Amino acid sequence: TGPYAAGKEKYGFEGLVTPVINGKPFYQAYLIVRKDSPFRTLMDLKGHTFAFTDPDSNTGALVPRYWLSQLGQTPDTFFNAVIFTHSHDNSIMAVAKSMVDGACVGSPFWDYFQARNPVYTSRTRIIKKSEWFGGPPLVAAKHLSVGLKSKIRHLLVEMNDDPDGKNILDKLRIDSFRPTEEPWYATVNQMKRDIKNAGLEGQHVEKH
Repeated sequence: TGPYAAGKEKYGFEGLVTPVINGKPFYQAYLIVRKDSPFRTLMDLKGHTFAFTDPDSNTGALVPRYWLSQLGQTPDTFFNAVIFTHSHDNSIMAVAKSMVDGACVGSPFWDYFQARNPVYTSRTRIIKKSEWFGGPPLVAAKHLSVGLKSKIRHLLVEMNDDPDGKNILDKLRIDSFRPTEEPWYATVNQMKRDIKNAGLEGQHVEKH
C-alpha cells in the first residue's frame, strides 16, 4: 500500500485488484508488544526499542511515524533504538523473541499467523490499531495493454468462483479480489503530507 500510494504517479503502474479479507478490501496497522510486557500504550514505549518493516511500508513504517508526529516526535527522538526487519513476519518474531520492545505490522500478516501458525503471534499483544487503509493491491506496469490488464483483473475477480482458485484463496485467508479504487489510498499520502508539514519527517536510518 505504501509504495503503491507513493509511486503510482511517478512510475505509472495501475492498481488492478485489492484482496478482500474478512469481508473488507481494507486493512489496519497493529502496534504490537510482547504479551508479558508492561506496555499498554504507544507512550509507554518511549525510550525503548522498536522495529519497522520496510522504510516504504505503510503499516510497518509510515503509520507509526505518523502516530509519533502527532506527539511532536520522530523515531529518532522517541525510541532508544530502531531497526528495520524488512518483513512483517520478521517484526512479529523480533517482538516475540524480545529482540525489540515493540513493532508495527499489517493486520493481514498478524491475523494470518495467529490463525494458521501462532508460534510467535501468541507471544505478542496488540495495544493499538490504526484506521482502515486500502489493502495492498496487485498492480500492472504501464506498458501492458488495456486489454491484457482487463483480462488479468477479470481472472482475479472471478478467482473465488473457481474451485481451484477458491482453494488457493482459502489457504491465504483471502475472501476474493475486488477492482482497486483510488480513494481507498488517499489517506496514505495525506499522512505523509501531515508529517512533512509538521517538520517531523525524520530519517530512514537504523539507530542502535
